[in-house]
Parts: sequence; structure tokens; C-alpha cells
Amino acid sequence: NKKAFVELLFWKNPTAVREMTEGYSSLQEGEGAARSRAPPWTPQEEQELRELYWKYKEVEGEDVIATILAHLAGRGRTRRQVVKQLVRL
Repeated sequence: NKKAFVELLFWKNPTAVREMTEGYSSLQEGEGAARSRAPPWTPQEEQELRELYWKYKEVEGEDVIATILAHLAGRGRTRRQVVKQLVRL
């Protein structure tokens, strides 16, 4: 590709670099940035998150998010996902 030097002028994420080196159609469906997206929160999960937050927000000396994660452990949510969802709610 004679114009590849232009691509080097801009910041790249790992997915873009892989496409540049292996070809622009090298990524299969479900790979790259779209794969790392978290599943959306269901209304039931949101309600449970609200209830757990109100239940544990006043506990002294404990991390509220860690306590909530302990009760949401079966769903595979990360600390960042829980914090982001609480802020959104």
C-alpha cells in the first residue's frame, strides 16, 4: 500500500494496527473492539443494583462497590461496569 505512511501519522488502537498489517478485512465477526463491549443491563439487574446500593451505602468501613460485587458475582460484572451503571442511575 503506497499510502500506508499516511496511516502512521495518526494514533492507532491495536485493532487498527492488526488490520493494517494483516489486511483490512482480516478481522472476523466478533473480534476487535465490539467483542469487548459489556452486555447491557437488564431492568431486573438495574433494580437489584439499586436495592443493593441502598442496602449497603451506609455501612461504615466497607467498600460499597466490593460488597455489591460480592452479591452480583454470578453475572460477571466488573467493578468499573458497576460504578458506571450506578452513576448512570
